[in-house]
Amino acid sequence: MAYTINKFDGTLLSTVDDGTIDQSTSLRFVGKNYAGYGEIQNENFLHLLESFASSNSPARPVSGQLWFDAGTNKLKFYDGAKFKTTGGAEVSATQPTGLVTGDFWWDTSNEQLYAYNGSSFTLVGPQGVGDAVTQLRSRTIIDTTNASNLIIEAVVNDEVIYVISQSEFTISTADPANVITGFDVIRAGLTLKNTQNANNGVTSTDHQYHGTASNALRFGGKLPTEFLQSGGSAFQGLARFSDQGFLLGDDGDLRVDIQNDNEVHIGNEIGDEIVFKVNASGPVTEIARITTDGFEPSASGVRTIGTATNKWDEMHSSAFKGNADSSTGILAGGTVYAGNTGPVANTTPLRDPSGNIQAVLFQGIATQANYADLAEKYSTDKEYEVGTVMTIQRSGSAEMTACDENAQPLGVISENPAFLMNKDADGQSIALVGRVPVKVKGAVKKGDRVYASEDGTASIDGENLVGFALQSNEDEAIKNIEVMLKI
Repeated sequence: MAYTINKFDGTLLSTVDDGTIDQSTSLRFVGKNYAGYGEIQNENFLHLLESFASSNSPARPVSGQLWFDAGTNKLKFYDGAKFKTTGGAEVSATQPTGLVTGDFWWDTSNEQLYAYNGSSFTLVGPQGVGDAVTQLRSRTIIDTTNASNLIIEAVVNDEVIYVISQSEFTISTADPANVITGFDVIRAGLTLKNTQNANNGVTSTDHQYHGTASNALRFGGKLPTEFLQSGGSAFQGLARFSDQGFLLGDDGDLRVDIQNDNEVHIGNEIGDEIVFKVNASGPVTEIARITTDGFEPSASGVRTIGTATNKWDEMHSSAFKGNADSSTGILAGGTVYAGNTGPVANTTPLRDPSGNIQAVLFQGIATQANYADLAEKYSTDKEYEVGTVMTIQRSGSAEMTACDENAQPLGVISENPAFLMNKDADGQSIALVGRVPVKVKGAVKKGDRVYASEDGTASIDGENLVGFALQSNEDEAIKNIEVMLKI
């Protein structure tokens, strides 16, 4: 009988006649009763193991096939039209074709990396080509306290034009390689070349900002604190106070000052509360207040900390009291585990809409099961249907084969084992104890003994007991009957 070879998606690939070899793909499929099939099968396994390693691609590939290109030492896969590199980038001096969104190409002509966006290539880097460097680049600079500082340099034709930094520091000159020409103090934000501390932070060359500025730290080299601005009878300008700060109120109720060099202090010098108010669509409304008992909302209590779009990163407390109506995860052992209804690693199991919980492995004690048989995995000489009565295969490499009337039945191909032993072993699940569907030939009545018959079926006649029928059925054809196993 010819074998029908189907792809993983169920479509027909080929039909292999008895005693023949099918060579429509890179593997050879052996027909039934073909002499010397062992060498062919073993070579098939070897070719799969080495991913068809060769300098030449396989002649008859199928979609999804892997090939190790021994000429370039790269693993490739067949997409239905061509073999493509599984990792790294396509390497060529010209733009490659047949790429999909997200693929990389290394341009060997300009030594640049590109990413394909579905219609064209986008440069990843480096940005500049040629002998001189033109690009934004990250760099670590040592300051005069010997601390490391991460910066971004804007380089044009090997010249650093400006530097971006998260903090202010003075560049150490102990190592010439650490020096950046035209820079001494790097300030938080963006510092132009030749904007040095000796010139009070005023750029001494044509490296400047060009355009409109709405605000500036210096004007003509002067700090804002050196200017006094006023208008009308009320003070309208920027003023600077010493660390002693200022007092507000007839009795000096509110004090604002600087302590310990850089600590800003705001204090109620007379009372025991600080009240926060805002204009809430007309009336000025109290939002919250600080008292000797802590931070409290207004009397209405209808206030929030953070919003759906503007969230606090972390909240720390010795104890939280109240109800939580939502959570992004559960923290355990320093890791946040999000909820999931599927068997996903490192997540918190949740019930799905049907009330079920899924997991890859349950460990513990189970007192109930949905299904009704104890089964174990055994290798079989071929794939058998559910309900087939099985026995030991006395010759051949498989452990089990279909039972006939002269053999001792040892199990039945299970459909849904309640408990499956050796679940990761190769083979089929064979029920050993319990109630399972059994392929029964001929009419049967509930309570009848059923015995092993031919080709893995059972009947009410025979010598080797399979079990007791739990159903009645007058159909003479082979059908599955629920049977209590007595093997």
